[in-house]
Amino acid sequence: MIAHPVVRPARRENLETTLLRVLACATVGLAPVEGYLTAVQSQLGKVAPALLTVVWLAVRIRRRQPPRPAPLHAVLALLAVVLAVTASAHAAGPFTAEYTVRWLPFLVVTAVLADVASREVPIRWLLLAAAAGATAAGAGALYSLVAEGEARASGPQPDPNDLAYFLVAAVPLLAALHRRGRGAVLTAAGIVLVAGATATFSRGGALGLTAAVGWLLLRGVLPWRLLAAAAVAVAGLGLGAWAFAGPQLDRALQEKSFIAASNVDTRELRWQAAARMLTAQPVLGVGPGGFREHYAAESHNAEVDEQTPVAHDMYLEVAAELGLPGFALFAGVVATAAVASERTVRRAGPGTRRTEAVAIQASLLAVLVTSTFLSEQYYLPLWSLAALAVAAETRVREGKGSADAGAARDQ
Repeated sequence: MIAHPVVRPARRENLETTLLRVLACATVGLAPVEGYLTAVQSQLGKVAPALLTVVWLAVRIRRRQPPRPAPLHAVLALLAVVLAVTASAHAAGPFTAEYTVRWLPFLVVTAVLADVASREVPIRWLLLAAAAGATAAGAGALYSLVAEGEARASGPQPDPNDLAYFLVAAVPLLAALHRRGRGAVLTAAGIVLVAGATATFSRGGALGLTAAVGWLLLRGVLPWRLLAAAAVAVAGLGLGAWAFAGPQLDRALQEKSFIAASNVDTRELRWQAAARMLTAQPVLGVGPGGFREHYAAESHNAEVDEQTPVAHDMYLEVAAELGLPGFALFAGVVATAAVASERTVRRAGPGTRRTEAVAIQASLLAVLVTSTFLSEQYYLPLWSLAALAVAAETRVREGKGSADAGAARDQ
């Protein structure tokens, strides 16, 4: 008999790598449009991250390949421990189990994305997936405003402010995707993202976008002429929208003005309540979801029509619910990402890798600024950006960078 060369192991590894890439990109890309998926089936939005985690675990076990150690993994593990402790201490709370289950997948998916992005999945692919998903959400936002007559665009998200969070976080990523021949496509995507975010009338989103654009300009990634051209395009689109739907936009502005005045008062009440919860239980906090449980009592029933709201400030809510140790570790996730991305900028030098790192920094800055006014710890951009920042540093340190992204793109 003639012996044939064995190629199955190589084919299997290629299949595994392809599957990891598809699932990782789906996890990041579908997050902005999760509302559409949930409308079809309540758990559909969780399928991609769940499959990614299962496949990643199976691949690492089969290859006998442990995750690359990184400071981020240690911070996530400690945060999971604190989360479990404070959840156990407040196990009787009506929201504790629900919110603990919401926290844990983000910690796991962050660790998985950091690992696969440093090995199998080109970072550029993940940036492209995030930008594409957000652009689809931005198109949905504009559709909801123009075709469905909503006062404020919401698209795939129930809350317009949450939608703005996704859109402004994606805008800086377009700077990392610029290549010859793609200018028109990226410009169109940028216009959709900015116009969609503007249509939400979110002040936090506007501040986040301003901070992100300022950072890109400061680091020399966004040319002034490109910013001017984008501003002119968005202004032209706005004038066109006003010409065709002036009364509708005027009504939306009036409603937003009324809501804005009310929001200032209610958010102040919620921030004060969160601060009192933290002061009362600084070590273990009030438990996951505890802000909603204790708000009415801590605010002395200040909002009769809203007994179980969110704090509308990510930092105060996390600190009130997880205590100071939990908040310190949560802040450690952000700090680890910031340090890793800055190391990448300094080690990479001019070029694609530096641009990617600065874009991740700007996107993370948009997330952090916007989250000052929103409770966004339960949405993926914060966690995925932290993972990509750490993965980018690993690639640069090991000499891989984004070169393999170009190779992968040519396959």
